[in-house]
Amino acid sequence: MFDIGFSELIVIAVVALIVIGPERLPKVARTAGHLLGRLQRYVNDVKSDINREMQLEELKKLQTQVQDSARSFENSIQQGLSSTEQSLNNAIQPPAETVAAAEVPPPAAVAPAAEAAAAAPAEAPKA
Repeated sequence: MFDIGFSELIVIAVVALIVIGPERLPKVARTAGHLLGRLQRYVNDVKSDINREMQLEELKKLQTQVQDSARSFENSIQQGLSSTEQSLNNAIQPPAETVAAAEVPPPAAVAPAAEAAAAAPAEAPKA
């Protein structure tokens, strides 16, 4: 912080002894020590708060990155599932013309069969 050597501290102490006097110098030194201690604690608290904020910001960035990658992964899985489902549905279902032709019997085939079924019980001999 400050580049103060030992010789400079001796000069400051001698000047303080002359200006303040030997009776009040211990009290002033003690007060200065307390003030410097408070200043150091305050600076350390500010540094730790700044570090916490920086770490919190980094964690938030990391969280958003993880959420974005999870969303993109989920979207790719959903797209894959929907394309697979669609291809399976297309493979299982026959074309529409074949299904319609297989389900509806021709009208000529229905009428003779119904007449034959209706006539058969009427012609049965009674015992």
